[in-house]
Amino acid sequence: MKNFLTAILLISIGILNSQLKEVLPEEIGVSSERIKLITDLSEDYIKSNKVTGIVNIISRKGKIVYFKASGNRGIDDNTPMKKNDLFRIYSMTKPITAVAAMQLYEKGKFNLDDLVSKFIPELKDLKILDSENNLKSVKNKMTMLQLLTHTAGFSYGFNPNDIVDKKYTEADLWNSKDLDEFAEKISELPLKFEPGSKWHYSIAVDLTGLVIERISGKTLDDYFNENIFTPLGMNDTFFEVPNKKLNRFLPNHYYDYENKKIVKVNSQKKQAMSDYNNVTLYSGGGGLVSTAMDYMIFAESLRNGGAFNGNRILSPKTINFMTKNHLSASLSNEGGSGENPSWDTTSSEEADNSGFGFGLGFGLVTNTVARKIIGSDGEYSWGGAAGTIFWIDPVEELVVVTMIQLMSSPWKLREDMKIATYQSLIESYE
Repeated sequence: MKNFLTAILLISIGILNSQLKEVLPEEIGVSSERIKLITDLSEDYIKSNKVTGIVNIISRKGKIVYFKASGNRGIDDNTPMKKNDLFRIYSMTKPITAVAAMQLYEKGKFNLDDLVSKFIPELKDLKILDSENNLKSVKNKMTMLQLLTHTAGFSYGFNPNDIVDKKYTEADLWNSKDLDEFAEKISELPLKFEPGSKWHYSIAVDLTGLVIERISGKTLDDYFNENIFTPLGMNDTFFEVPNKKLNRFLPNHYYDYENKKIVKVNSQKKQAMSDYNNVTLYSGGGGLVSTAMDYMIFAESLRNGGAFNGNRILSPKTINFMTKNHLSASLSNEGGSGENPSWDTTSSEEADNSGFGFGLGFGLVTNTVARKIIGSDGEYSWGGAAGTIFWIDPVEELVVVTMIQLMSSPWKLREDMKIATYQSLIESYE
């Protein structure tokens, strides 16, 4: 009976994707009994009205040990959540953009100390707004390394009380026709700080997407498809949701703090990251839609040194370089509101003490003891605004992807998932 059920599981996974196989957890040092805690955790979140539905997928050594959808599609849709439902992954787009950029780096198309203005001349004369609201010239011209590490001086416009962020809002960036118009609008805005002096979560990755377009001569959409999605077999990841797949596209939600409940997002905005039809502004910082399995394939290709199913998208040496901490000891951190739930420090010293760093496209765990949460030094990850999370643990050869659709979530889902995942290991490679 046990072998029969295992065969059924293998067939069901194969229907979704023939490239990743499910195995009995014990075959790779995971307890079948203890991993059920993830199911219990998911059901508790749903019963407590913390989420409407959730999909979790976990792999070790490239084999699936857990893959389950729980709950319903939405607050007003009782249709059961499915494993292949489509999620807005928002800033989990950023690591994909970073990989695309580093593919071009490997081909010698740019160096990390190249000036950004070499590829986006619209940005060559950016100014800084000083404490007296006067514009002044920058001392240091921003580099590609600073663009890739959120240290170039840009912002996101999240803080309504900040004068620079207000200008971002007024610029209506996400209604730009394309990335060229996006850059034109950015060229009229002041920088938040001197390039290379601070870390601040920003639109830098969207500008990285424009660099990719200009170097490759392709739209970001086409570049991703040709160089990442098609080679890896990611058939359910896109900026624009195909009509034939709209029935799998989930509604989005947000947490209403005043009334302490989940509410459906009913945005009718015709702009990037709100409208997924007729997309022309390809946001490398947050524009993609994907499935749990597709993102697992992407993450697994990174854990596996840049190759998946016989197709290589990066060198393992490049991935190792991307997942080192690139923030210098002298770099201060202004924090900033963003999708990543882990960054909460205000200086490089505090960042060191917190055990968290930043690479090229990823947040890094540099010290699990300082983080005060179980895991491994060297983990790299990111999250999305609608609560999606993933992390890659090279030490334990583990990849975890969790998908929900809840903006402004107050819940510590990443921490809860880490405890539930790591307690299931009965063999550790640390």
